[in-house]
Amino acid sequence: MVDFCQKGEGNPGKRMAAVYRMSRKVFRSSVSSSSLSSIRGLSTDSAKVAEKKMATLARLSRKVLCSSLSSPSLCSLRGLSTDSAKVAATANATDRVKWDYRGQRKIIPLGQWVPKIAVDAYVAPNVVLAGQVTVNDGSSVWNGSVLRGDLNKITIGFCSNVQERCVLHAAWSSPTGLPAETSIERFVTIGAYSLLRSCTIEPECIIGQHSILMEGSLVETQSILEAGSVIPPGRRIPTGELWAGNPARFVRSLTHEEILEIPKLAVAINDLSKSHFSEFLPYSTVYLEVEKLKKSFGIPI
Repeated sequence: MVDFCQKGEGNPGKRMAAVYRMSRKVFRSSVSSSSLSSIRGLSTDSAKVAEKKMATLARLSRKVLCSSLSSPSLCSLRGLSTDSAKVAATANATDRVKWDYRGQRKIIPLGQWVPKIAVDAYVAPNVVLAGQVTVNDGSSVWNGSVLRGDLNKITIGFCSNVQERCVLHAAWSSPTGLPAETSIERFVTIGAYSLLRSCTIEPECIIGQHSILMEGSLVETQSILEAGSVIPPGRRIPTGELWAGNPARFVRSLTHEEILEIPKLAVAINDLSKSHFSEFLPYSTVYLEVEKLKKSFGIPI
């Protein structure tokens, strides 16, 4: 009977149905068909014998069912329907999957290339850095961004920021002959949901939200790209100009006040990232030894 019940292993409802069918077969084989047909006319003693056989068979069925079930709590499902048993088994399986889930990896080495993050750079917990990625001092990469340096280098310069849901990639080579790596220099702000591929952004620039920079594109220093703009491959944005559109076109020259505000915006976002950075533990636990040393000398922490 145990072998017969194991055919429905993994599904309590099927096992219960199998035990029930097996119980009927065993009972029919233990009592002749002629006696079953005349069970109404049996004497009191014969009826008691038949009831004892049925009770013994019911206890045996319960033992076999409980031994075949994986969880002790499922042994009480004998009064439930097959559908209820399936729902309970599915709930337990879902909990097991959630427990085994280990979360998303932030740093993904590829071969000999390991992403490098500066000590004072802020990288959100759900950011993905893969391969040849360098995040320099004072820079920040915000939630949901993906920097995939599996084909070429990606560099984030000093005090630059890559905001939410940005995607940065680099191709093997550029069709324009320019460097195929993605390079973001210092004091650059990349707006949320932007896509950058094998492009170069010189110092003190602003890239608006939802912008797309294709292979070989170049944004020269102290320039601004409006939100939703698309720079075709090989296009260059000169110094001190405002571009917008799809494809991006020249709009006007920037004023002196607008140029001065570009690095200030990058510094402001850097200051904001420090408040987020303080919510996470540093890479090492040296600060614990420092606190212990301060306590030993009576220095307030």
